[in-house]
Amino acid sequence: MGLELYLDLLSQPCRAVYIFAKKNRIPFELRILELLKGQHISKEFSQINSLQKLPTLKDGDFILTESVAILIYLSSKYQTEAHWYPSELHVRSRIHEYLGWHADCIRSIFGAPLWIRVLVPLIGAQVPEEKVERNKAAINGALQKLEDKFLGCRAFLASQEVTLADLMALEELIQLFAVGYDLFEGRPRLAAWRKRVETFLGAELCQEAHGPILNILEQAANKTLPVPPPEVHPTMLNRISRIP
Repeated sequence: MGLELYLDLLSQPCRAVYIFAKKNRIPFELRILELLKGQHISKEFSQINSLQKLPTLKDGDFILTESVAILIYLSSKYQTEAHWYPSELHVRSRIHEYLGWHADCIRSIFGAPLWIRVLVPLIGAQVPEEKVERNKAAINGALQKLEDKFLGCRAFLASQEVTLADLMALEELIQLFAVGYDLFEGRPRLAAWRKRVETFLGAELCQEAHGPILNILEQAANKTLPVPPPEVHPTMLNRISRIP
């Protein structure tokens, strides 16, 4: 059995891995698991990944979790173009600097609006208004740091070429945009950066990968999203409780 990727394209880290593999023509078997249906907590998948998380990579007997680790593994094993994860120490260190900040300051903050506006109502829960307002303020602050500290005057976040940092960041911003945040308004440098990254990736690949998330509000309004089964509710409620 060759390389297998277990993904759900509603998930930002999954989209980043999917786009990277497709853009670099890495051969893989796509194993779709729908998070909202609780397919990631099935007994069968637990035997592959006891953490019950996506994305998950299975390469023969080797199993790897966490999107950043997967992206680095793929870029190393398949000898992808050097610009993704350059060997030059300073650039690689800048990538790690961003990815560390991303994990601490972007994932929990930028992911919250999807939960607040789409996922929480699916299980009949609510997020306190004070948390919603704190999250908005945190998003604005993080966007400013993203633009000033990491983008600055460069074409991309870590260098003058696209790297893993840009791919991870783009997918978070796309998710915010999909749930109604006009985050590029008044941020011309960030808007230009997004255009450069999407142009590099190609319109067809972006449309393919972003389609599910860009339609999320329409799906919610039309009630076509799966209703999460009861066994998923504790995990979802735990995630809701961790919204800053």
